[in-house]
Amino acid sequence: MAKEHIFDAGEVFSGKASGTKIRGFKEPSHNTPAVDDSFIFGELAKDLVVFFLQDEPDPLYIFGDTGTGKSSLVRQVAARLNYPVWETTGSERLEVSDLIGHLTLRGGEMSFVDGPLVAAMKAGGVFILNEIDAANPAVLILLNTLFDKQPLLIPETNELVTPEDTFRFVATANTAGSGDDSGRFTGTNQLNQAFMDRFTILKAEYPAPADEKALLAAKFPSLPELIRDGMVDIANKVRGVFSGGRQIGFGSAGVDVVISTRTLLRWAELSLCYQGLASSGISPVLYALDRAVGFRAGREGHAMLLELCQRVFGTSADSSNMKSVV
Repeated sequence: MAKEHIFDAGEVFSGKASGTKIRGFKEPSHNTPAVDDSFIFGELAKDLVVFFLQDEPDPLYIFGDTGTGKSSLVRQVAARLNYPVWETTGSERLEVSDLIGHLTLRGGEMSFVDGPLVAAMKAGGVFILNEIDAANPAVLILLNTLFDKQPLLIPETNELVTPEDTFRFVATANTAGSGDDSGRFTGTNQLNQAFMDRFTILKAEYPAPADEKALLAAKFPSLPELIRDGMVDIANKVRGVFSGGRQIGFGSAGVDVVISTRTLLRWAELSLCYQGLASSGISPVLYALDRAVGFRAGREGHAMLLELCQRVFGTSADSSNMKSVV
């Protein structure tokens, strides 16, 4: 494991020295995420930096809509501090052994293999439990001991594991732990309030339009600016309608899909991949839209997406004219 290292937080995240010292590791390990230079940190980054600045922070719970970059934000902050990261995704099938570890047969003898949570504790790294609100609440109760700053007992070996002081626990979810009454996130659970009381809670939002436009420009510079900016405009209008808004003239009707930042990137990439269709009179942008998100929409939602494209791109969204754009 790499040795600890003290960074200047300003130099790491803004390129300008701030005098604020933050702990990390001198070198990355094989569990350290790769740095994505085009990643958009946004307003939530300052909360993550504070989380890593604290000596013994409470566990962190980040909730927000699909594709808002909850896990990615944690990975990218960790990457710049050379923190190793372990992850597990919650589900109704998640068991204690998936977190702590299990006995296995090696060379004719039984030995214990650490699970991702225990591995992160021993290494002083970051453990991310994604979709925590989809996990069985009965399994999550075992975490209370850890959250109360007590050693974690491994029943199979009677080992008491005390986490290194750089250890960080992060949970991500689509809901704030109180369940889902919208019908959008089926399979999520209402989490015990005593359990939730142990977390610092953050809400993740989609990046600002200007940031998403800059992201698309960095990732796909060969895609015309007209198309990139139009995609971001459409995504933001869909997000408004998705939550029941009226901003694009659909009354109280809602779109049954959302265009996340992740979906935006997929749409842009596919538009470039399908640009050869333009010579056949097919719009690459509309063709890619269906494959990125449109086919997941219902009939009315799909029609709304197409109408939105028509409004934003005008006649350039028609298959007969798109070949001159993409």
